[in-house]
Amino acid sequence: MSNTIDTPMTIDDTDLARAQEYALLANLLARSPNDDMLARIALLRDDASELGLAHAKLAESAAKTTSEIVLREYFDLFSGLGKNGLLPYASYYVAASLYGRPLSRLRETLQELGIARSDANTEPEDHAATFCEIMAGMANGDIKVSSAFHREFFEEQVAPWIRRFFTDLEKSSVAKFYARVGMVGRIFMDIEAKAFKLQSF
Repeated sequence: MSNTIDTPMTIDDTDLARAQEYALLANLLARSPNDDMLARIALLRDDASELGLAHAKLAESAAKTTSEIVLREYFDLFSGLGKNGLLPYASYYVAASLYGRPLSRLRETLQELGIARSDANTEPEDHAATFCEIMAGMANGDIKVSSAFHREFFEEQVAPWIRRFFTDLEKSSVAKFYARVGMVGRIFMDIEAKAFKLQSF
């Protein structure tokens, strides 16, 4: 991957909003939300955009559920034990395996950026939550990379699979609250893909 840390990207309000969106997705994919987080999600403001409407549906879902119900849903979706569960890993979606080349490639990138794996995280690094966390860090400047590196990372390691994962999450027969999370993720990834494509011209 080229254009690493030589010229860090300039951060503007749009990037900070993108970082917040990625951070929200990372948090919801890494663990089920507690009541406090559900209450904050229920306050999400909407607008007339497709993403704004998805936020409104997520907020409505958060206001109508409890952390106990969402925890059971999270377990059914991501424990890996049920027939309706999902495997939120790049290796699964790109290589139809676990611990595949996408994981190796991400580990190489993290090493290049000087990012160490957290001992508290037992999931493989190519978990969707980790990709969202990395994208949030790049968008808000916590991970200092050039704009070109940021775009390449998205196009080469995120875009090839994560929209399909969010679509599967949105359509899962066991997802209710997380179906709304999938909707937000799918729409946000479409916006990101279009924005990065424009940057390449």
